[in-house]
Amino acid sequence: MAGETVLVADDERDITDVCRRYLEREGYRVITAGDGLEALSMWEAQRPDLVVLDLMMPGKSGWDVCSAIRDAEDVPIVMLTARGEESDRLLGLTLGADDYLTKPFSPRELVLRIRNILRRSSGERNAGQRQPAEETEKHFEGLSLYPSQRKTVVWGRETELTVKEFDLLHWFVRHPGQVFSRSQLLSRVWDIDFEGDTTTVTVHIRRLREKIEADPSEPAWIKTVWGIGYKFEGRPLS
Repeated sequence: MAGETVLVADDERDITDVCRRYLEREGYRVITAGDGLEALSMWEAQRPDLVVLDLMMPGKSGWDVCSAIRDAEDVPIVMLTARGEESDRLLGLTLGADDYLTKPFSPRELVLRIRNILRRSSGERNAGQRQPAEETEKHFEGLSLYPSQRKTVVWGRETELTVKEFDLLHWFVRHPGQVFSRSQLLSRVWDIDFEGDTTTVTVHIRRLREKIEADPSEPAWIKTVWGIGYKFEGRPLS
């Protein structure tokens, strides 16, 4: 959405410059940082709508910056990694990143992912405000979702979810009993259509289970359908 602010933090000036050009062309306001300490300072001062973080930066790493931001706020985060190693991606996602891209990456793909993440994080809230709450709330035994407030209540206690965790759970509860592959979830929740690495989905499922399931190793709601994907099982309340 035009006018939203994106912070791009990377110690490679060429990368921040090209990201700025592509994002500004789409109508975003872009601020840049050349290291982790500057990234944290700019985030604290300007509170951007989305943060793009390189993992390997001087001062503070992208991991440290991501962790510090997540401790305070649920702003969407996209991480950049030069290594492309699964361990790096898993750590970034586990710390709360919403998505990642491996260098070298296409600036057009970065813009597309940013647009999709921001559209979901802001557009769904606006849509929820336009609809009566009773049309959008989802209630199951032990679990309630309030999309207009982006609130999740588990056995009577509100549970904090990131933007993408809530989007994922919201998708599941809107389609109870339906099985989705990781690629389908990537397409429908992340709006990314490609065949390939679905690590993002796997990590978000794990994090979501850790937050809402009494026993994440034996989930009651988000079930694994071996060889296919996942489905949601819950007893709806009338």
